[in-house]
Amino acid sequence: MMAGAEKFVEADNAEAIITRIEHKSRKIESLLKQNKPVEALKTALEGSSHMIRDERCKSANWIVVHRALMAIKDVEGMFSSLDPEYYDILMKYLYRGLSTGDRPTCDQCLRIHEKLTERAGLGCILRSLADIVNTV
Repeated sequence: MMAGAEKFVEADNAEAIITRIEHKSRKIESLLKQNKPVEALKTALEGSSHMIRDERCKSANWIVVHRALMAIKDVEGMFSSLDPEYYDILMKYLYRGLSTGDRPTCDQCLRIHEKLTERAGLGCILRSLADIVNTV
């Protein structure tokens, strides 16, 4: 067994995780209806599934994060409210978004990536790309 492998959530907990993600999704939709896209993004990124190996859970969480990402209109304004603790996990999700090949998603991810790199520096990119264990 790999060191640290016990930190990963296995498939037997997948249903409980999916239920939490569904709850998070409802909270995000509520925040978006209140015109609070940055709060929705923070909620989406909190407790993200980078420690989960189950692909269903990762996909479910990506859908939630994607919904929040696509609602961001003011990228500059987003960073005035987004704490640096979110930067690395956000970068991972931006790369996941770019990997979809979906034009609107890629455009949004590139807009955010540019501003995130200005704020967080190249280290954020390197940490995201180098961490092949904790994937989103």
